[in-house]
Amino acid sequence: MEQAKQGDIVKVHYTGKLDDGMVFDSSEKRDPLEFKIGEKKLIPGFEEAVVGMKIDEVKTVKLMAEEAYGKHKPELVAKAPKKDIPENIDPKVGQQLQINQPNGQMIIVTVVGITNDEVTLDANHPLAGKDLTFDIRLVEIIKE
Repeated sequence: MEQAKQGDIVKVHYTGKLDDGMVFDSSEKRDPLEFKIGEKKLIPGFEEAVVGMKIDEVKTVKLMAEEAYGKHKPELVAKAPKKDIPENIDPKVGQQLQINQPNGQMIIVTVVGITNDEVTLDANHPLAGKDLTFDIRLVEIIKE
């Protein structure tokens, strides 16, 4: 039976869980995830886990933070004066905001703290620093 290899376009169903078992994402109730192995558009450990799988094979893979969204970088956490937040935004802890950087690039930050005068913003990916477990099922290998 054919196995997925570098350069193949594949479709997979997956469920991603944190160490405490909480599901953070799943494709089970939507279309399978389609991607080309080797294009590096997904987290590295996920792509690597699919290599060698056969159609309908199920695999559980645990990815350390470094193989997923990377370590949490303290330098990406910053405090901003509350007065610099637009008046139409009432920040809440956990809320995600889009911010324009000086170079014009947009980034998404998460509000992680609020005081009377400051808002603490985290530009790390929400899953940075977390080990992730994926249950992956190879659905299809697409021939070009």
